[in-house]
Amino acid sequence: MRRWRASAAASAIAVACAFIAGCTSGGASSGAPAVPADTARPASAAASAQPGAAGTVSAPSAAPSAGSPTTGSPAGACVTQVLDNLTLAQRVGELFLVGVDGNIAGPELTAAERTDHFGSLLLNKTAAGTAALAAQTAAMQALAPADTSGVRLFIAANQEGGQIQQLTGPGFATMPSALEQGSWSLSTLRAAATGWGSDLRAAGVNLDLAPVMDVVPQGTAASNAPIGALDREFGYDPVTNGEHGTAFIQGMGAARVMTVAKHFPGLGRVAGNTDFTSNVVDNVTTANDPYLNSFRTAIGAGVPMVMVALATYTKIDPAELAVFSPTVMRLLRNGLGFNGVIVSDDLGQAAAVQAIPAGTRAIDFLTAGGDLITSQSLAPAQQMAAAVLAKASGNAAFRATVDAAAQRVLAAKQAAGLLPC
Repeated sequence: MRRWRASAAASAIAVACAFIAGCTSGGASSGAPAVPADTARPASAAASAQPGAAGTVSAPSAAPSAGSPTTGSPAGACVTQVLDNLTLAQRVGELFLVGVDGNIAGPELTAAERTDHFGSLLLNKTAAGTAALAAQTAAMQALAPADTSGVRLFIAANQEGGQIQQLTGPGFATMPSALEQGSWSLSTLRAAATGWGSDLRAAGVNLDLAPVMDVVPQGTAASNAPIGALDREFGYDPVTNGEHGTAFIQGMGAARVMTVAKHFPGLGRVAGNTDFTSNVVDNVTTANDPYLNSFRTAIGAGVPMVMVALATYTKIDPAELAVFSPTVMRLLRNGLGFNGVIVSDDLGQAAAVQAIPAGTRAIDFLTAGGDLITSQSLAPAQQMAAAVLAKASGNAAFRATVDAAAQRVLAAKQAAGLLPC
């Protein structure tokens, strides 16, 4: 995007909750900040913290901690309790990340929340600044508790840096491109990302659809429309991208902003941008490709969400777009060991999916193994939610798929302090 079952549930809860502890605290909001001193945070803090409350986190770790909660822990019990209290329509709503325009807490959104119970909202481009946005996101959060048993919203933004910084204005530091960030030391980037994350938190944003982990081969950036032409890559090899992407993830985590590694299996070797072009194809990337290692590094560091691309990967699954491919989902889950939330790239407005009926897009993504459906605009999200609800109401197997995805999303919300228990 430019415009930006019991054992499975236990793993999802563990990864999401471990993420909060795998970060470094402190930092400034512009280039070349000093590296802050690390401070410890109890493992239980993520479960008990309220959104907006102050907190510190421990030093970066290479993987989620062994003491992460399971379904038998208080954190796991909280997720199960909340899920049990949600209606089917509310569970379906938790599976959507929906873009909002104009008066973002106005009547249209209010009506949609009451009808469709969307659990996550995506801010589109604005120069309003942190204070004005904070008032609007607070109004958005006020829509949630009475509607979904006290479950609060993920409020997200595409805040990468350079040409992809959706939120600007007073209070937001100017973020350089990822390519420039990739030239910094890891400690400098980590501290800077903490500052950028603090800007987001001040605006009421708790989820950043970043970083880009896609690897663009050296010398091909100009012909790679979605990533290289926009300087969205940290560098030109999996190690640079993996290390700097992880520093970004850790810095954002220190500010208590969750992150999304994107766009698996990678858009660094394609020509077209799937937002504006259909039939984008990668004929190179394989299931054991070294270019996947940047994602592997982010997953090892505990990134809570991974976004899947809208391109076709002929050497992995030539029959399906990655976002609809069970083969790609299994590669992410089993091959790379990811147990967190799988997010779609934009299934609302992107040119890559316009030939597919909106409801089919959502159902196929969830059936393939995805969890959180992104729609850049409200109308297609409402069509998709209606289709998912209708199928789940009459199909027990699909309802179980919806429940498992909702449980993973709720586990991430529990780690972010967005559940009522």
